Amino acid sequence: MTLRPVTFADLDTVCDHRRRMFAAAGRDAAVLDRMDPAFRIWAASRLRSGEYTGWIVEANGWPAASVGLMFIDWPPHPEHPHCDRRGYVLNLFVEPDHRGRGLARQLMRRVEEEARTRGVDYLILHPTAQARPMYETLNWQATSEMSLRLN
Repeated sequence: MTLRPVTFADLDTVCDHRRRMFAAAGRDAAVLDRMDPAFRIWAASRLRSGEYTGWIVEANGWPAASVGLMFIDWPPHPEHPHCDRRGYVLNLFVEPDHRGRGLARQLMRRVEEEARTRGVDYLILHPTAQARPMYETLNWQATSEMSLRLN
């Protein structure tokens, strides 16, 4: 298994893994069909600019798992009083036949290492119900976030 940074050439993998992550979480295929083209445009732009970074674990040259990471502008906050950014972890996906081998943990350790390197000490993510127990074993804590859809 090889861990490497994601590149623009991985756009198809990033898009595929995101869709399959949401599908595995029970999201409606029709909604995902509407999301896919817009996400591809968004991801292509951010992969080109470097705003979206991440890593892929390859097994025999094929992507077995991947994760994305972005750093978002955020005012200093009680959770990160001296830092004006947060790390946002997204699109963690492990191919079904590679699950249970520690690949998600390996990717999350790499995410944490990158955040520390960039001086960011607070990370957020939105876990699926399936992934929540794994994050909890890595000391992630639930927060009080809420949302409102305006459409």
